[in-house]
Amino acid sequence: MLADRIEAKWIDAFCEIFERCAVKAGDTAAILSETQSRALNVHLAELALLRMGARPFHVVMPTPRNRNIVPVRSTGASEAIQKLGPVISALQQAGFVVDCTIEGLMHAVETPEILKAGARILVISNEHPEALERMVPDTALEKRVRAAAKMLRGTKRMRVTSKAGTALDVDMVGASTVGVWGWTDKPGTLAHWPGGIVVSFPKSGTINGTLVMAPGDINLTFKRYLTSPVTMTLKDDYVVELEGEGTDAAMMRSYLAAWGDREAYAVSHVGFGMNPGARYEALSMYDQRDTNGTEIRAVSGNFLFSTGANEFAGRYTAGHFDLPMMGTTIELDGVAVVREGVLQDVFG
Repeated sequence: MLADRIEAKWIDAFCEIFERCAVKAGDTAAILSETQSRALNVHLAELALLRMGARPFHVVMPTPRNRNIVPVRSTGASEAIQKLGPVISALQQAGFVVDCTIEGLMHAVETPEILKAGARILVISNEHPEALERMVPDTALEKRVRAAAKMLRGTKRMRVTSKAGTALDVDMVGASTVGVWGWTDKPGTLAHWPGGIVVSFPKSGTINGTLVMAPGDINLTFKRYLTSPVTMTLKDDYVVELEGEGTDAAMMRSYLAAWGDREAYAVSHVGFGMNPGARYEALSMYDQRDTNGTEIRAVSGNFLFSTGANEFAGRYTAGHFDLPMMGTTIELDGVAVVREGVLQDVFG
C-alpha cells in the first residue's frame, strides 16, 4: 500500500506535464474533480500550478449515484458534470482544464462543448502518482504517436492475427483516429496522462472475424490478467458469441448480459500501445484502488481492443471493456506495425 503523502518529486512531475501543456505564469486553470476523486492528485495539481505561477481554481462536483445494475469502471465517460451549464461555462472560460474526475472526460457528453470553446483538457488518469511519475512523456514519444495516427488515418484495412487464433478484419475507411502522447498544448484538444496510445473508432458495420484472448492478456475493467482463453466471434461490429470454460469468460458473459443493452456487445475502438516506458506487469504491482490501468493500455505493442460506446458509429452505452492483448500481429494495408506483440520500427 502506497502512502497518500505529498512528495516534492510528484509536484515536479506535475509541473513537467503542465509545462508541456504550455501553462505559463498568470494563466487561469480549472481543476475539475468530484467528491470521490483521488484527493492526492487534486492537491498535487493545485500545488504544481501554484508553483508555476498559474492561477488555479477548483470545480468540485458531487459524485453522482450509479444507477446501473453493475459497477462501472474504466469507461472514460465521466458523468460528474451532470450537464450543469455553469460548470460547463467555467471550464470553457478557464483555457486549461485539469481533469481529475474518476472516469475522465474523454467520452463525456459535455466534452465537445468545452473543447469547441477553445479550452484544452488534460485528463489525469485515476492512478497513484507513483505511477504517473514514471510515465512523464517525452518529445520522441510524441513524434512516434503522431506518425502512427497519420498512418492509421490513411489506412483502408487493419488485419489482426495471433498464434492463439485471432483473425480480425477491420474496414478502416472513414474511421476516426486519435493519438495521445500524454499532453496537449493546442486549444480545443484533449489528452490523457499517461499517454502513448493510438486508437481508431471505425464506422458502423466494419469489423468481422474472431478474437482470441490468451492467458496473460488483460481485462482492465476487472483489473485482471486472464488465466484462461476467451474467444469472441464478431459480426458487423458485434460480439455474437463469447466462448470459454474458465472464470474469465464467465465473468465477461455475466457483465455484458447485465447491461441488457445490445450496444454493450459492440466494438468501441481498436488500436495499439506505443510507450516503451509502460510496463506490462504494472497491474500486479499496485492495489486495485491505486491503479486505473492506463499504463497497461499504453504498453508498447499491445493490441488495444475495446467494446462499448462509439459515437462515430452512432452507438452509446455505459458498458465498456478495455482489453489489451499481447502477442498479436497488426497489419495496416499489409504493413506489419506490430509483429507478435513487438512494435515495429516504422514510425521513426
